[in-house]
Amino acid sequence: MKYFSNTTDFSWEKPTAVTLGKFDGLHRGHQKLLAEVSRLRSQEVSSAVFAIAPPERPYLLSPEEKREMIERYNMDCMVACPFIPEILHMAPEEFIRRILKERLHARYVVVGTDFRFGYQRSGDAALLQAVQKTYGLQVLVLEKECCRGREISSTYVREALEVGDMELVQELLGYAYPVQGIVQHGHQLGRRLGMPTINLIPEPGKLLPPSGVYFSDVEAGGRWYQGVTNIGVKPTVDGSFLGVETYLYDFHQDIYGRETKVHLRHYCRPERKFESVEALKHQMEKDIYSGKEYFRVS
Repeated sequence: MKYFSNTTDFSWEKPTAVTLGKFDGLHRGHQKLLAEVSRLRSQEVSSAVFAIAPPERPYLLSPEEKREMIERYNMDCMVACPFIPEILHMAPEEFIRRILKERLHARYVVVGTDFRFGYQRSGDAALLQAVQKTYGLQVLVLEKECCRGREISSTYVREALEVGDMELVQELLGYAYPVQGIVQHGHQLGRRLGMPTINLIPEPGKLLPPSGVYFSDVEAGGRWYQGVTNIGVKPTVDGSFLGVETYLYDFHQDIYGRETKVHLRHYCRPERKFESVEALKHQMEKDIYSGKEYFRVS
C-alpha cells in the first residue's frame, strides 16, 4: 500500500474507488466502507482511503495502528491528510475537483450517511450524489452500522472505553482494543515475586481505559498469549508515570526492546495502593487465578 503521511502533496494516477473520513478507531462502520472499496477494486480501479487526521487528542488508534489495520483491507493507496487550513477551508465542490478528481482520479466514492466535508462541514453525501454526473463519479452511500440500538461511531467507542466496558468496545470495533509499545525494563518486582511481567509505555496521545487490572490477549515474540494487564502508575511501588504492565501465562522469553501489542478484553478491578508489597503479591496471585477462570470460560 502506498502511504502518503502528513502532506497535501500526493497524487494517484490510476482511477480509484475511494472512501473518506477520520477513521478514528476503525470501528465496524468504517470497516463496512473499506470492505465496499475493496469490493470495487479491479485491474482498472485502485482502492484508496483519504483519512483526515483528527484534531482531537487523545486518539483511539495511533497513526501507525490505523495504517496497519487499513492495509489489511487490500488498499492500494492511503492518504493521511493533516488537519490544516488548506484542506479545511476548501469549498465542497473545490474539494471534489482538487482532491477527488485531480489528485485521486476518483471513479467511485464510498461514504456513510453522516459524511461531511468542505468548509465548515457544508458538504455532505447528498451534495456528492447531486454532482456525481458532473464530475464523472459514482457515489455509494452506505447505512450506518448499529449496536445495542445505537449507531456505531467513534464517540460511542470513546464513551464505552472511558468507563472500562471492554466487551462493548470490542462489539463496536469488531476487535479487542489494542495498546502497543516497546517493552521496557521495569523495577523487576514481578520477577522477584515469582510473577515476571512485561512493561510498555503507551504512545503519546493514546486513549486508555480507566486505570486498573484487565484480562488481555498479547502479541509477543511472534505468538499470542493470554495475560493479566495493569494500567496505571503502580502506586504501591512507584507512582511516577502511567504504564501498561502485563503478566503472561506460560511465557518465558526475553523481549526487551521489541514492539508488543496488548489487546484488552475485560475490566477486572480498579488500581489501588496496597499497604505492603506482600499484600500486592497476594492480590496479584488472586488476579492471575481470576484471569485463568475468565479465559477458561470465555
